[in-house]
Amino acid sequence: MSAPRLILALAGLVAATTAQAQVGVSADLGTTGVGAHLVYGFTPSLNGRLGVNYFKHDFTKRSGQIEYDLDGKLQTVDALLDWYPRAGSSFRITGGVFYNDTRFDALATPDLNGVFRLNGRQYTAADVGVLVGKVDFRKAAPYIGIGWGNALSSERGWSFGGDLGAFYQGKARVSLRSVNCTVQSELCNRLAGDVAVEEARLADEASDYKVYPVLRASLSYRF
Repeated sequence: MSAPRLILALAGLVAATTAQAQVGVSADLGTTGVGAHLVYGFTPSLNGRLGVNYFKHDFTKRSGQIEYDLDGKLQTVDALLDWYPRAGSSFRITGGVFYNDTRFDALATPDLNGVFRLNGRQYTAADVGVLVGKVDFRKAAPYIGIGWGNALSSERGWSFGGDLGAFYQGKARVSLRSVNCTVQSELCNRLAGDVAVEEARLADEASDYKVYPVLRASLSYRF
């Protein structure tokens, strides 16, 4: 489900539930981007949260001997449970799961001489064609963290809160390929082998990002 559709679904859920129970909503900003959550109280010490988050991040990164232009879209949906161990306290312990639709589309750029260096070999940009890649992660990512604030505190109206935690997204899935190789098939086959070596090197480099930190602040409203 796209972020705009989920936001509309959350708005509809708020309208449907406010007539029957006390609920709250929050607007969030942090390492998961901008987000919105619906908060529902199961018991005085246990709240549930359902939210959507979006963060677009475009940047350039040099890896090995190649520079990549990266178009990043961090899109997540989270379902969380907040447990308040002490009555009347705003401190909470949070667990749950993220639906992680984060991906990075990559476009490799040649050096100033119009050359790509792959697996120790040189290829001209005209020979390679276009070198494109993609990085994404597994969809289900468990989350654990702590936080403060309770959108369903005793008083109606506005309140502030925050989250500090991390979700485990596992090993990155990396793909890299050459599109429109213009030279003889033998050279294109060798290029494909060297691209595969570069893909494996990138996958090893991306393995450092198995855990994604979550730090965000929120402004909440209780109905």
